Amino acid sequence: MAPAEPVLVVISADPRTSHRAFEALRIGVGIVAGENEVVFVLTDGAVHLLDDDTDDLVDGDEIAKFRTTLRTMGVPFHVEAAAMPPADGAWNVERHPVVPVGRADIAALARRARRALVF
Repeated sequence: MAPAEPVLVVISADPRTSHRAFEALRIGVGIVAGENEVVFVLTDGAVHLLDDDTDDLVDGDEIAKFRTTLRTMGVPFHVEAAAMPPADGAWNVERHPVVPVGRADIAALARRARRALVF
């Protein structure tokens, strides 16, 4: 049996100002737990989901827990390269797997996905 196409979860909502970023993460983790392949893409302000200091994030404690779950499961974040913050040590301190992508890569992921959730 051929593997199923992944579910794409694109998050652009900024977790510093919106609950939507965490909700997208939560929903995506639920889909992964159902033994589905999920591709997470972070664009724009959503890159702050990987900020070291979660105190400044809406739902920060929950975000930290769900990031840990995804890291444990080996699920990477595809992060829009143009939106990645400078490597100053305050971002992705937990060394979550990150795959830098461009807009064309995101479009290719969308074409390959069986479903897409956009937040």
